[in-house]
Amino acid sequence: MKTYDFKWSDLGDTEQGRPNLGTEAPVAIYRLMQFTLKDVLSRQLGLEKTCELLARAGELAGREFCRNVLNTRLPLAAFIADFEKKLIDLKIGILRVESADMQTLHFTVTVAEDLDCSGLPVLGGAVCNYDEGFIAGIFKEFTGRDFTVRETDCWAMGDRTCRFDIRPSGG
Repeated sequence: MKTYDFKWSDLGDTEQGRPNLGTEAPVAIYRLMQFTLKDVLSRQLGLEKTCELLARAGELAGREFCRNVLNTRLPLAAFIADFEKKLIDLKIGILRVESADMQTLHFTVTVAEDLDCSGLPVLGGAVCNYDEGFIAGIFKEFTGRDFTVRETDCWAMGDRTCRFDIRPSGG
């Protein structure tokens, strides 16, 4: 195998595979995988390239999440409400829309209690590259347009929530 082509079905049947331990794991274990992967990749590729790749992986995850978990037949406002609910139901984070321009598709959202960084010490920079891609992928899958998502506030920068600026690419 020269490349790996992810499909949602690759996630398997976790209920069948984990009948005793269940389908959930502690946030610290998720972070252990993410941050050790980031460490190893950054030593091989540099931090900038690693962050870019994490964002691209997040975008793929966001597109697949949107296709398989969210209701893409809803109007935009209802779709975002569904997105908010699913993030809470799946214990990914608490999404809140701070501002929304439905005409230009420019949004500012916060994600509290997120998997990636809530509770981290101050590290001197934003760390939610995967989340940037994840959000961009969801919006891309729903609208058919590319999006640029930038984290402007992060626990790792001393903030108490993550804030993201979302806008169509080139806009």
